[in-house]
Amino acid sequence: MTTTRPTSEPTRAGREGGELQETERMVSTGGPGRGPMGGGMVGQKAMTFGPSVRRLLGRLRPQRGRAVAVVVLAVASVGLTALGPRLLGEATDIIFDGFLAERPIDFDAVRDVLLLVLGVYVVASLLSWLQGYVLNDVVQGTVRRLRSDVEDKVHRLPLEYVDRQPRGELLSRVTNDIDNVSQTLQQTMSQLLTSLLTVVAVLSMMLWISPVLALIALVSVPISMWVTSRIMRHSQTQFVAQWRRTGQLNAHIEESISGHALVTVFGRRREVEEAFAEQNDALYDASWRAQLVSGLIMPVMMFVGNLNYVVIAVVGGLRVASGTLSLGEVQAFIQYTRQFTQPLTTIASMINLLQSGVASAERVFELLDAPEQTPDAVGAAAASLPPGGRGEVRFEHVSFSYDPAEPLIEDLSLVAAPGQTIAIVGPTGAGKTTLVNLVMRFYELDAGRITLDGVDIAALPRDELRGRTGMVLQDAWLFGGTLRDNIAYGRPGATEEEVLAAARATYVDRFVQSLPEGYDTVVDEDGGNLSAGERQLLTIARAFLADPALLILDEATSSVDTRTEVLVQRAMAALRSDRTSFVIAHRLSTIRDADLIVVMEDGRIVEQGTHAALLAAEGAYARLHRSGAGGAPVDGVGTAEAAVTGHENPVVPAGRPT
Repeated sequence: MTTTRPTSEPTRAGREGGELQETERMVSTGGPGRGPMGGGMVGQKAMTFGPSVRRLLGRLRPQRGRAVAVVVLAVASVGLTALGPRLLGEATDIIFDGFLAERPIDFDAVRDVLLLVLGVYVVASLLSWLQGYVLNDVVQGTVRRLRSDVEDKVHRLPLEYVDRQPRGELLSRVTNDIDNVSQTLQQTMSQLLTSLLTVVAVLSMMLWISPVLALIALVSVPISMWVTSRIMRHSQTQFVAQWRRTGQLNAHIEESISGHALVTVFGRRREVEEAFAEQNDALYDASWRAQLVSGLIMPVMMFVGNLNYVVIAVVGGLRVASGTLSLGEVQAFIQYTRQFTQPLTTIASMINLLQSGVASAERVFELLDAPEQTPDAVGAAAASLPPGGRGEVRFEHVSFSYDPAEPLIEDLSLVAAPGQTIAIVGPTGAGKTTLVNLVMRFYELDAGRITLDGVDIAALPRDELRGRTGMVLQDAWLFGGTLRDNIAYGRPGATEEEVLAAARATYVDRFVQSLPEGYDTVVDEDGGNLSAGERQLLTIARAFLADPALLILDEATSSVDTRTEVLVQRAMAALRSDRTSFVIAHRLSTIRDADLIVVMEDGRIVEQGTHAALLAAEGAYARLHRSGAGGAPVDGVGTAEAAVTGHENPVVPAGRPT
């Protein structure tokens, strides 16, 4: 299928069908969330911390083998590191015993102990490096799969979900939040795992040396856990708010930059800047509060650890004096005390980063949990289009609404024969774009059915349905790339000759020849280096190249000057030959030659017929024509016809001054 800016259709459809309802997990926070001045956003209800962590760790399951290797290497590295102070204590005892016995110190024994300690620490360091190497592979592989899952999920989302979300908010989840999850996993997994293992190993050594001193050291653990849990409870809320505000600010920036020209034209820069300042201040406040609250954890932990150290030093000195412990054992125990409190402090310092990452993970999981579009039919329920079909479309008692409380299309029936051009006209909100959205299965029917060449489209795979369809929307959307690439997007396997033929047929070749690099001209972001009319011609050429059985044109010539419009319409006449075309138009002058004109009001077909017949009927179409929808543009078309054909006298409607 060939489209331009896929999200524009649901947006218009949403405007026609009324305000779409937010999902259960979204609440409005003050504004439509659309346009350069839209300040609306959605807020997320935070999930609980524990289930989010378990789900995040569950994504490591595909690499469980490497994850087990990380744990084994960490255990070996931490175990050897914990053995070092005990061995150093033996060297201290050898020296101290020599002094007490007033005999020469056995420096050979001291040397052997020190060499053993050196070997232990070297091996521990190598194992730690290897652990980090394997862990990096585990984390990056997990994040790569997460990005892939999110990308696949986005393509399975119904367009109504994308339409409800401000683009910057959705992009923030796909980019910023996933990057934050990656950083969190990378920084916390290694340090948290090592710290937890260190606590276990050091505690075991402390119990081995002196259960009494170990009991004193353990008193600090519940105190630290209680303080940490109290602080975490407050900081997690702030981190969720921080990333929600980040999404809001990104949405506002994306809107204001995309609509920069509109903001400038209407002189609304001050309002945009004020809205930015307001949201930037809100993000500052949320970030400041999150970091302030979580930053209290480490100082409190250090204070508790220092108190514990003082008590152990006093009690240990008394036990050495009483002969219960040796000096080397007390020295080792004091080192273990530092090693015991250090990982606890590290865990505390990692908690704020972990909370931030989990808050981002929640937002990513919300996207992954969003309802998907209805799956394609499979097996016996699936169908395929007959070969050689040319696009007969039947609407049979179709009903549809965006909101069940506000019906839009009710019991609509319509037949579009192969080769016919069906023009759909009517006031804004009548359901014109919704009608073609239903043909494309952008939305599913509430009742009735639509058939293409006799096959119910609900039984067709979406790819097959849309592969038979070409679509050109009012908003011309181009990819970053060359002009040739943008045209060839309609049919990736097209030859150079076919691309050039489509460009000539749609008069793209006419302006491309004036560009220094021709078809190799690189399109700027959103086609900023091309005029609106040139961008529109490129999207029309894209549809020409696709050679679809069913053609949908939604105000496709709205950005083209009147002279070019006549030329494009002539080319479209050749394209529409022997295929069904749906043309949505507000300017009635562009669809006077349509085989069938359908007039819609409030989701219903109120009239249908040819241009002449509908004018003669003096009904809704005639009223639209007299209101100006069919008047002013006709002058332009007539003038353009004169420019193309050489006739000087333009076509002027009766009763209109020349």
